[in-house]
Amino acid sequence: MSSTLFRTKKVEQSILDTEEPEHALKKSLSALDLTVFGVGVIIGTGIFVYTGSVAKTTAGPAISLSFVAAGVACALAALCYAEFASSVPVAGSAYTFSYASIGELPAWIIGWDLVLEFALGTAVVAVGWSGYFRSFLGNNIGWHVPAVLGGRDGAQGFGFDIFAALLVLALTAVLVVGMKLSARVTQVVVAVKVTVVLIVIIAGAFIVNTAHYHPYIPPAQPAEAGGNLKAPLVQLMFGWAPSNFGVMGIFTGASIVFFAFIGFDVVATAAEETRNPQRDMPRGIIGSLIICTLLYVAVSIVVTGMEKYTKLSVEAPLAEAFKATGHPWFAGVISFGATIGLITVCMILLLGQTRVFFAMSRDGLLPRFFSRTHPRFRTPYRPTILLGVIIAVVAGFTSLQTLGELVNIGTLFAFVVVAISVVILRRTRPDLPRAFRTPWVPVIPILSVCASLWLMLNLPAETWLRFAIWMLIGFVVYFLYGRSHSRLGRRESATAGRAAPPPSGDTA
Repeated sequence: MSSTLFRTKKVEQSILDTEEPEHALKKSLSALDLTVFGVGVIIGTGIFVYTGSVAKTTAGPAISLSFVAAGVACALAALCYAEFASSVPVAGSAYTFSYASIGELPAWIIGWDLVLEFALGTAVVAVGWSGYFRSFLGNNIGWHVPAVLGGRDGAQGFGFDIFAALLVLALTAVLVVGMKLSARVTQVVVAVKVTVVLIVIIAGAFIVNTAHYHPYIPPAQPAEAGGNLKAPLVQLMFGWAPSNFGVMGIFTGASIVFFAFIGFDVVATAAEETRNPQRDMPRGIIGSLIICTLLYVAVSIVVTGMEKYTKLSVEAPLAEAFKATGHPWFAGVISFGATIGLITVCMILLLGQTRVFFAMSRDGLLPRFFSRTHPRFRTPYRPTILLGVIIAVVAGFTSLQTLGELVNIGTLFAFVVVAISVVILRRTRPDLPRAFRTPWVPVIPILSVCASLWLMLNLPAETWLRFAIWMLIGFVVYFLYGRSHSRLGRRESATAGRAAPPPSGDTA
């Protein structure tokens, strides 16, 4: 039984499956499109929110070093993703990579987790965008949305967040029509978003007061002790609580601002829709991460220089910093950029989820009904519509507090699996053509695993509990449906049946 659980799907077979007419995706993306997708999903609430909250409570002006540390952890994972995405240009990202190296059950676990990860992330961003949009309507147009249409946060009884649901449905339609249209929409929105970020950096640089950088690394303060499920797992395991500020505060801050980098791995889910994946996937993944890391570090340096870190807002630090220095116009521009920017984050997370779901369906681990592409647009329209409607309902009926933070443990777990997969595939398939090779294997993958595990241990214990419950459900689904419907399993059974010798009674 264990051999069937860890059966691997050959890379050549994965690529061959992408050529089936009814299950083939249209190849239309370039390196620029992929880079824009990466920048579009990474730059979101993180750069507009975490810079203030982490600087004020955890790292002080040294938050810029926290962003560097988190960026390094992501860069280690990005090098591993780049090798896989260029060698196995198939939709599904970490799911497909682990299927080709570790086996079917680990692949299912990763795919099952990413489906939840992207779904929750899409709903969270949609609800957050709705809040910005309702505020914009009230403050600039004077139209206040009725409480019953403002979601559970704004209503005493029944409440449905109409704008969050409509946003998800609109983006679902865009993704159904085609990836090239999605890329064009993303390019426009990302241009606006990056322009706003550059305005913050350039305009803020002229308002910086260098006295605010002292002390750059504030003296360490013990973090508040806690024994409940909201405490970091490392604290519950070892009775040690990470400190705020000081050198350790930088790394504690890194485990928090890591959330701002979530999403660069979504680029890998579009490998199958890239015209030249061997060349363009590494450029898109690594390029988008480098750009966003530089922007994050620059913004954090400027903001902590504009206003003392102890006075920064934890909700809208960039806008409030400009208000505090007598520049309200820039605050309005930043709020507009944040509203526009969340649109691309929502769309690309939805894109990533549908591609993982599509890949699992094409392999038979989920119903094959969902793996047929649209006859005209060549997009996976069935899972896109299904998941879009479900997420729209979830975003409409669920409050932001209930949705909570994005379940980042899934992405970190995927980082660990991809890094291990690189080492395994190097040993099992040294002959596999690799347009991009992760340098210093196995050193880089090992460092990637260690960095990801460290960040995972700094996540709350309740996140681990939710992760365990979702995984348990996934195991049940796999053993009740996926294992018996696996196309790889059926191919192996058919091959074994043809190769088996006739029963001894027939030869007598």
